[in-house]
Amino acid sequence: MAHPPIDVTRLAALDAAQAARVLGEVREATLAGHPARIAPRPVIGQSWERMLRGGVDPDHDVRSGLLVRDEVERRRQTSELRHVLPVLREGLLSVADAAHHIVVVADQEGRVLWREGCASVLRRADGFGLEPGADWRESVVGTNGVGTPLVTRQPVQVFSAEHFVRTHHSWTCAGAPVTDPRDGSLLGVVDVSGPLDTLHPATLALVGSVAGLAEARLRELHLTSLERLRAVAAPVLARLGGRAIAVDRDGWTAAVTGMPYTNRLALPKEPSAGRGWLPSLGTCFVEPLPGGWLVRADDPAPRRPARIVLDLAQPRRWSVTVASDAGTWCQELTPRHAELLYLLAARPAGRSAAGLADDLFGDSGRTVTVRAEMSRVRRYLGAFLEHRPYRFCDDTEVELNLPDDPRDLLAHSTAPAVRRARVAGPPCTAPGAAASPENHKERISGPSSGVLDQVRRSLP
Repeated sequence: MAHPPIDVTRLAALDAAQAARVLGEVREATLAGHPARIAPRPVIGQSWERMLRGGVDPDHDVRSGLLVRDEVERRRQTSELRHVLPVLREGLLSVADAAHHIVVVADQEGRVLWREGCASVLRRADGFGLEPGADWRESVVGTNGVGTPLVTRQPVQVFSAEHFVRTHHSWTCAGAPVTDPRDGSLLGVVDVSGPLDTLHPATLALVGSVAGLAEARLRELHLTSLERLRAVAAPVLARLGGRAIAVDRDGWTAAVTGMPYTNRLALPKEPSAGRGWLPSLGTCFVEPLPGGWLVRADDPAPRRPARIVLDLAQPRRWSVTVASDAGTWCQELTPRHAELLYLLAARPAGRSAAGLADDLFGDSGRTVTVRAEMSRVRRYLGAFLEHRPYRFCDDTEVELNLPDDPRDLLAHSTAPAVRRARVAGPPCTAPGAAASPENHKERISGPSSGVLDQVRRSLP
């Protein structure tokens, strides 16, 4: 009966040669179908099982053909990983060079695209084919720090005889997958590799952390590009009637008008300008925008939304629901967006950026923060909000659901306007006193509806 899995990194840190011998015995016993005195780690044992089922030769180094240089360059130019090479280099390269490691970046197919690090280790890597254009999928070269993380979708460290193929037993590697933060799809893997005696227990944690930083950087780049596209598209959409949507080149939504907000629009593989057809919109017109596309549905303009429900009744479960001829949809709200929409609902006539800054921070000069947040709000409510000043469109009906106790109103909020309303409580309101202008229908539900009047009086 096998003992529990060995703590490879701990043993290797104490005595790399002994750890390699123990793992060699475990591997030989496993391949022979005999019980090993120490079990392989689950991630390694499961990989070995895949290799045996797939017919990978454990004793011979089998390599697929290298990609030609032009194809490697093409993949580099189209890979999303090219945007995060500075992050990967900054986080890993100096450490790898000092520790006699190399940094390897491969695409989602396991093809090595970039490789940097200690010159002497790079030469050793050439000896078993760890070079640009090589195929390091698990099904080709066995258990390894590039191919195995692509299968498991988690960081994996592979030491010595944990490699399925014998020729890699003088090597140690730690790899982590990098996923697209937009949809979770696999972009590739970053790996740190080196000779057997260079193993360090912290290497796997470092590689995993740097992969996380790369994903965070990709998320930041995505949001920034959408903000730029939104700035271009907003004045165009404001002049349009009917349904229209501005999306980036991959279909991610920057802004909409006349239709429910959706995160992503399914585009053809190679969209082109002109008349076309999309499953979600039907016949439409596609026009290029800097960084994306403007897609206009070919149908009469629907009427404005019948109702917007801003629900602030439950603690930290705030939402806005839009019901219109184009459909009904709901969006959960962040604390800041809940504050902003509440303040706009409280003032149908609208608030300037300076006014909202004063309401939120007690500082009318913080308009940059307000405009940035309102830009994000307009991602999903752009069709129903006006600006200069910021306000709900005139012909919308806004329903505001408030907590029973005014003290529970946006309890997290430190915004001066909200705090004043929370402390004052609902005053007695004569019938019709809360009525809004005729062209902006508004209904307040819940016992604390008078809070709205208090807020209106407390705002300048």
